[in-house]
Amino acid sequence: MAKGNINVSVENIFPLIKKFLYSDHEIFLRELISNATDATLKLKHLTSIGEAKTEYGNPIIEVKIDKEGKKLHIIDQGLGMTAEEVEKYINQVAFSGAEEFLDKYKDSAKDSGIIGHFGLGFYSAFMVADKVEIITKSFKDEPAAHWICDGSPEFTLEEADKTERGTEIILHISEGEEEFLEDSKIRELLVKYNKFMPIPIKFGTKTETLPKPEDAKEDDPAPTKEVDNIINNPNPAWTKQPTELEEDDYKNFYRELYPMQFEEPLFNIHLNVDYPFNLTGILYFPKLSNDMQIQKDKIQLYQNQVFVTDNVEGIVPEFLTMLRGVIDSPDIPLNVSRSYLQADGAVKKISSYITRKVADKLKSLFNSNREDFEAKWNDIKIVIEYGMLSEEKFFEKAEAFALYPTVDGKYYTYDELYNAIKAKQTDKDDKLIILYASNQDEQHSYIEAAKDKGYEVLLLDSPIVSHLMQKLEGSKENISFARVDADHIDKLIQKEENTISKLDEDQQKQLDELLKEVIPSEKFMVQLEAMDSNATPFMITQPEFMRRMKEMQQTGGGGMFGMGNMPEMYNLIVNTNHNLISDILNTETKEDKERLINQSLDLARLSQGLLKGKELSDFIKRSYDMIK
Repeated sequence: MAKGNINVSVENIFPLIKKFLYSDHEIFLRELISNATDATLKLKHLTSIGEAKTEYGNPIIEVKIDKEGKKLHIIDQGLGMTAEEVEKYINQVAFSGAEEFLDKYKDSAKDSGIIGHFGLGFYSAFMVADKVEIITKSFKDEPAAHWICDGSPEFTLEEADKTERGTEIILHISEGEEEFLEDSKIRELLVKYNKFMPIPIKFGTKTETLPKPEDAKEDDPAPTKEVDNIINNPNPAWTKQPTELEEDDYKNFYRELYPMQFEEPLFNIHLNVDYPFNLTGILYFPKLSNDMQIQKDKIQLYQNQVFVTDNVEGIVPEFLTMLRGVIDSPDIPLNVSRSYLQADGAVKKISSYITRKVADKLKSLFNSNREDFEAKWNDIKIVIEYGMLSEEKFFEKAEAFALYPTVDGKYYTYDELYNAIKAKQTDKDDKLIILYASNQDEQHSYIEAAKDKGYEVLLLDSPIVSHLMQKLEGSKENISFARVDADHIDKLIQKEENTISKLDEDQQKQLDELLKEVIPSEKFMVQLEAMDSNATPFMITQPEFMRRMKEMQQTGGGGMFGMGNMPEMYNLIVNTNHNLISDILNTETKEDKERLINQSLDLARLSQGLLKGKELSDFIKRSYDMIK
């Protein structure tokens, strides 16, 4: 029997492991199963090149709980270790066995899927165990070895009587960590971290129903048998070539990833690249709402089929974090716990590749079936608009497929929109005015006024549309977006001709003074305008600039001078050519004049959804009084 001290560069590595090295105790199981997978994949590689004179067979990894003995077993049928290798790979903590293996077989092992964190990964076991045993038998013709360590730098290493190739890790679970002796907890962790590991993982058994014999009676129970309970899918869809998969395969895999998600994805993007980095994966576009935050962190990041995290910011461009699916890459740098990303050049290249791949797929979908793309637009627009705002390269590519829907259900690309409206919606200063509504019902009367002029009105209702319009105005020449209720339509798109007012200067002055006495100046800025006599007599608008800045501040960024905190201010446009205005001026009593003004103002407020509470009650009472 050998005794010795583990070769570490600190006095005692175990408190360091328990307190600082890993942020989450539960990942010990992921690390140990990753090591077991490594050992199995290494054996597969060595047998394939003739270095290991043994049958590879159909190895599995088994996880067993001994609740009474307070032990957890992880057993593999991989290449195992000799006593010398245990000394080297386990006792010399700073040395990684995988690094040496890859260095020795770097050409032939390039694509063998070796995970490669044996050293410190193994020691994560001491986060939950106060004693750990290794019983291991190498594929080489050498005696088995038994290593025991009680959480101090001291260990024992002696011969064992194990006859089958592979390694068994036995964790003596510490007091306070008994949750890791519960079937439900271990099953939860295996599904979370190891659901798609490339080697089958057995956890207990399950009962399988067999077909009835041909001579069985109808009421005879079907025969059953106990079989291994394999908790993982070793060959998930993303590990296959796109040519091997049908549409149903992608949908089935989506349900495997998200068993509680009942809606089908709209479409998928299969990622598969091996130069200048390795990356595979499948991204799905789900139906998206306008609430961006609630939809984030649905993409799962794997490293050689080992789950790492569902926080993929830094790898996936931020605008795509609302998608779902899987990304798997051995080239993404991870710290020892595989939980946090380190920024480097490889990650930036991966992010750029994913952006380009998504843009190319969207363009392809648009070109191949525009009608279907238009039907899905409302469910995907938030991702595309966010991408146009945050990624310049995506903004350039999106020119080919980003859509601008109208209130009438038509869809334009930007170039199509420009050509469709430039003749009618160019103002006297040669600027193209793009009209839009954010709520078709609330802004109905303004939309109708614009349509009466033959103008096209877009329906832009996403929460980030104010930011997007700002960007488009900055990148396109001589255009401006204006919401249809930002002003009277003749003011929004000003032409050369001016309408003459029916009121002379004295009448306009009299009207202005009367309105200022009745209408609260802290809420409304009164503007007298000579408009068509059929236009609305009183119209409430909110200036485009101020409203847009407030909206941008509320959705993050873009707000100026604290505009998000300013009280709501509106313009009240009074049409001096409407007959009602003449009636107000000609009404005999001041009381009747004020009643008509208040009624007209409240009707305008009602049309904008601004009349509420007591003011709405007063308006209803006044309306009944007027029709008695």
